[in-house]
Amino acid sequence: MINIKAQKKYLHRLLSTFIVLSFLAITGNVLARGVYQTNNDFLKEVFDGQIPSSHVVWMKGDVRDQVEDILGHPYTGLRVRYWGGEDRNAWILEEIGKEEPITFGIVVKQNKIEQIKVLAYRESRGWEVKYPAFTQQFHNAGLKDKKLDTHIDGITGATLSVWAMTDVARMALYLHEFTNRQN
Repeated sequence: MINIKAQKKYLHRLLSTFIVLSFLAITGNVLARGVYQTNNDFLKEVFDGQIPSSHVVWMKGDVRDQVEDILGHPYTGLRVRYWGGEDRNAWILEEIGKEEPITFGIVVKQNKIEQIKVLAYRESRGWEVKYPAFTQQFHNAGLKDKKLDTHIDGITGATLSVWAMTDVARMALYLHEFTNRQN
């Protein structure tokens, strides 16, 4: 004999669970978006509160060609600003994840990545790239033949964000080497 009261109770519990899980999934994606650290706060952290004057790399000629080759698409900016000196520079770069730009802060010291951070994330997925457990993989990575000399493990569901971070890391390393050749 079918117990209709038990079935209704089961369906009510099932529907309640579905609603709660749907709410958590939606709010989790919305909460992933946002500014985790301002550009200015990142620079203050990197340079112990004393932000050095900025410098500019003009995106023209071979520099533009190399950056576009690294990114795999045209670079729209006229210049890239950076802070620091000869052997240690901080770069604030943006790259599109799936549809929206992600802002990264990258510190390069002696042609190796010292630090990389997500400063602002605007996508609905892939925000896991912000965690130190992921970004640590980039520590001490260098550039060899326009590729990182360190293997970077991906994150399921965050492939485009991983690619964006990898591309800006390569771009920062290339631009750091370029600025050192100019000095």
